[in-house]
Amino acid sequence: MKVLHVTPRIDAAMGGPAYSIPALAQALARQGAEVELHVLRADSASGNGYRVHIHPNWPLVAKLGISPSLRRTLHEQAAQADILHSHGLWTLPNIYPAAAIRGQKCRLVVSPRGMLTAWALARSRWRKKVMWLLGQKNALRAAHGFHATAESEYHDIRTAGLKSPVAIIPNGVDIPPETDLHRTTTNPRQLLFLGRLAPFKRVDVLLQAWRQVQERFADWCLEIVGPDEGGYGTYIKQLGDELGVQRVAFRGPAYGPAKTQALAQAQLLVLPSYSENFGLAAAEALAHGVPVIVTQGAPWSGVRTHRCGWWIEGGVAPLVACLEQALTLPPAELAEMGTRGREWMTREFSWEPVARMMLTTYRWLHEDGTPPDWVRTD
Repeated sequence: MKVLHVTPRIDAAMGGPAYSIPALAQALARQGAEVELHVLRADSASGNGYRVHIHPNWPLVAKLGISPSLRRTLHEQAAQADILHSHGLWTLPNIYPAAAIRGQKCRLVVSPRGMLTAWALARSRWRKKVMWLLGQKNALRAAHGFHATAESEYHDIRTAGLKSPVAIIPNGVDIPPETDLHRTTTNPRQLLFLGRLAPFKRVDVLLQAWRQVQERFADWCLEIVGPDEGGYGTYIKQLGDELGVQRVAFRGPAYGPAKTQALAQAQLLVLPSYSENFGLAAAEALAHGVPVIVTQGAPWSGVRTHRCGWWIEGGVAPLVACLEQALTLPPAELAEMGTRGREWMTREFSWEPVARMMLTTYRWLHEDGTPPDWVRTD
């Protein structure tokens, strides 16, 4: 099976999709698929087991992603491909695929990647309305199927009026071997935020909650790790000064070994987001044996079921109440929670079963028949 993936860019600053899209391509290749990734910008021009094509685009209107090269190549490649899988919305690389598969046997799959949430739709609202009229509406309605990473994203797709089948398949996560888990003892103990410093991540809420508990938990510190997005990082630093927060460090972005080290030093991860279609930081933390606090804006109710963290309402008060409980727990109890989370990630979120589910979905879109258990047609 030949699969073409397309997305505007793959670089570390874009957050979770920069990891999950190439990882999915690699995992599909390990399952025997012939995989290509088409982008306008990428940190690397090579893929492990799959080909990467970086196309030029018009620099004067870079946000639109105008690329005759990408448009032409997708038209040519769709004639030989089985699946064209588009990731993201609101740029021309997310609109070109619908035209490319017209009249072909190639099936179009769309992963919104969180871009249909109410929060996302409210940002740059008028630009999105223009893109909707310029072709995004028709491109979505041309999709043979959608990929949602959680039940909440399935509902976002249906709320947008889109009727095609939806495969609910989580993102995968790399599970580090036990030998690579070097838990570092720190004093004070570390509460970690890991992710882009963007408004929807609600780091401002975290700082307000921390201000209320910091004096009672002098044996803890707060580490904020991630790249600034649109000046929000500057804003939260200023907010921290105004609030008078203590033992808070803004570490900037961390990738690769630096991210692994941040997770190794953490005893607990907090993700206070307003909205997440997946929440990769939570999965990465659990895979490294770190329990998590996540808000109900992220699809992680399972942390309660698997007793590896807290799934709480958004806002300052619920986070304060949760921190007062979590930060009181002894290290051994938090470590046990982290172990349960790691076992859960290994069973259900490693890349091989995720890739098998995706490949089965692709084949079903070509062959029809009974949909897989994870595909919703209602």
